[in-house]
Amino acid sequence: MDIRNNQSRDIRPSRRGFLALAAASGVATALGGLPTFAASAAPRRPTESPLLSPSDAARNQLWWLAPGSANSVIEQGLPVGNGRLGALASNDPARELLTISDATLWTGGLNDTLQDDGQFPYGRDDFGSLTLLGMLTVDIPEHDLGVVDNYRRTLDLAQGLIGSTYEIDGVTYRRQIFASRPDDVIVLHFTQEGRGSYTGTVSLAGTHGETTTATGRYASFGASFANGLKYGGAVTAYSSSGKVTLDGTSISFTNCRDLTVVFSGGTNYAPDAAAGFRDPSVDPEHLAQTKVLAAARESVRDLLYTHVADFRPIFERFDLDLGGSTAAQRELDTWGRLEARWRDNVPDPELEAAYLQFGRYLTISGSRGSLPMGLQGPWLDGNDPDWMGDYHTDINIQMSYWLADRAGLSDCFDALADYCVAQLPAWTDITQRLFNTPTNRFRNSSGRVAGWAVAFSTNPYGGSGWWWHPAGNAWLCQNLFEHYEYVQDRAYLARIYPLLKGAVEFWETRLVTMTVTDAAGVAREVLVADGDWSPEHGPQDTRGNTYAQELVWNLFENYRTATRLLGRDTGHGETVDGLRRRLYLPEVSPTTGWLQEWMSPDNLGETTHRHLSPLVGLFPGDRIRPDDSTPAEVIAGATALLTARGMNSYGWANAWRSLCWARLKDAEKAYQLLVNNLRPSRNGSNGTAMNLFDIYETNPGRGIFQIDANLGTPAAIVEMLVYSRPGHVELLPALPAAWAASGSVSGVGLRGGFVVDVSWKNGTVTQATVTSVGGRATTVHAGGRSRQVTLRPGESVTLRSFQ
Repeated sequence: MDIRNNQSRDIRPSRRGFLALAAASGVATALGGLPTFAASAAPRRPTESPLLSPSDAARNQLWWLAPGSANSVIEQGLPVGNGRLGALASNDPARELLTISDATLWTGGLNDTLQDDGQFPYGRDDFGSLTLLGMLTVDIPEHDLGVVDNYRRTLDLAQGLIGSTYEIDGVTYRRQIFASRPDDVIVLHFTQEGRGSYTGTVSLAGTHGETTTATGRYASFGASFANGLKYGGAVTAYSSSGKVTLDGTSISFTNCRDLTVVFSGGTNYAPDAAAGFRDPSVDPEHLAQTKVLAAARESVRDLLYTHVADFRPIFERFDLDLGGSTAAQRELDTWGRLEARWRDNVPDPELEAAYLQFGRYLTISGSRGSLPMGLQGPWLDGNDPDWMGDYHTDINIQMSYWLADRAGLSDCFDALADYCVAQLPAWTDITQRLFNTPTNRFRNSSGRVAGWAVAFSTNPYGGSGWWWHPAGNAWLCQNLFEHYEYVQDRAYLARIYPLLKGAVEFWETRLVTMTVTDAAGVAREVLVADGDWSPEHGPQDTRGNTYAQELVWNLFENYRTATRLLGRDTGHGETVDGLRRRLYLPEVSPTTGWLQEWMSPDNLGETTHRHLSPLVGLFPGDRIRPDDSTPAEVIAGATALLTARGMNSYGWANAWRSLCWARLKDAEKAYQLLVNNLRPSRNGSNGTAMNLFDIYETNPGRGIFQIDANLGTPAAIVEMLVYSRPGHVELLPALPAAWAASGSVSGVGLRGGFVVDVSWKNGTVTQATVTSVGGRATTVHAGGRSRQVTLRPGESVTLRSFQ
């Protein structure tokens, strides 16, 4: 998408409108989710160490032989986060730098004044942008890299820890960094073995021209944006030896054998549309001061134990073994392994498994108790992230949450659901006021509008940016409903029900009737989506785009299911299901042999375009299945279209391709796209950076971090190993040769309310254990055999007869 700079506009929300819509939709503004930066009771402290032994921790550790450069922190800094706060750490011995973000630190606002073309402004002032909260540096001048020996840094995925060690004159220096969710702080701890010490300064700077002051036991800053959002941060430092003093606007430490630095910060954002998404009672700077002083009263051991006791059990819900790597591969650091994997084209199963676990690490660190992850998650290197670091609704935010339920992180999905529930009153208000604006080329030709819609970009204030995206509501609802299929939680389904119903009501006013003639010359009337665009290419005004037709087909089916499960609006559900049966569904072009993207036999767009919009019925949907339920010519057309799109694109586009090939059970193509995403990124090229962040090449020589590939590619790995839909599970549907010798995966979520653990040898399932988390019955398929499974919630069964 192109960034458009627009002048600031009046973006004040209509409180009365939000209150009325919240009441009408049944959405409570006090959500119980999405907690703001707020005071909290002291967390429960573990009485025993939850730390893994060094040998056990090494299994899920990434490591490097050099620190990250402050000038390339987005490609080399190591990420840490507590679900709301995120930081990138350089690990430079002489100057530790943390770039710190808060998921709620957004400029902009409601953005409900349209441009002359009926579309939304899309600038940093009107729509808004995610920005950095602050920069924390720990300067230790005597530890210049030039005098350092045996440097090593690690990212412990299982325990949420960054570590680094090095030697100077025979003394070993160690530092550890973690972001604690229970204490709501980021902690840096410096120690040494020998007769060494630390002398230097701790500095905290805002990134919007704030003034940092040092009083009492901390340095802090506070300010507010033009949109009224208040924010602040604070840091303190202490040592059991040496001297720690305030020095102007920084903290000085002298001859300290150990040093602990604690940071906290946040905003007064609140998930309440009726309150303008602000909590005026919160003073972020004061609250940050309170939190760092509270943490500083605890021993660093207790802070560490509390963090690991929170983080490690979540990580350990899921485990993966894709086979053993060679001793030569294990001797290489993480960047060396990436280079060797691409250069030598030799599988490295442990590295490939680690890449999936890195995606899980990012999800745990970036999606708990706050806003969902946007294009960069909570990890920035400046205040001008591309596309504002926003929520793109035509693939990117959806892809970022495909991993959670599949990989044992269902509670990390809550951030997306809570966000959508909180935004609904504003989305509904704006849609009903503005969607049918005469200049909006996507308006409903019926002249009617109901429910809610969004644009291609959304922000945390109920605002949309760039162009209207009518099918975006259906795609968000697909993610939301699929989460229910995994967790089987009726209370959750009731929470998201107003979103489903509102999206359905929007489409009831948008569908139009068209007459089509089949190959035999028989005419029939069908329902098609009004004039729209197939993201993000081709004509902008065609009816019946496959993208919209598939998403609405799925929306209507899920809504009917929800009405039956909840016993609400069942008559309306049946009416909507009747509309679903009348929807036009895509055909295979006699010209190209592809599944049609538009209601035309011609290719109206770019053959190798990054988006797979016409294949949403294959993935993430599953209306198109490589079995007897789908006509063979449709499978052939989908396969031909996917083939034409190619095997080399941006990271997220490769991830989507991999998922589609996995659905088609083509293991080697699915695997090759994973390999393509592991290509080392150089000079901003597409691929994987030194720190494993996926890099999206925007221009030659310039690349940006975009998190969706880091989450979508791991989802593809899971999809190669297990496919599920309610009542149906397939084990090893697309197992590539690189992993076939032996392996196992445990904790895989299944649609229908189950979890499965699978082991295999020589490409054949040797054992599978199915556990119910709410599901009752399903059929497990493997190796051409099927087993019926009936369980009560909490029960398990182990299956061994698949050979």
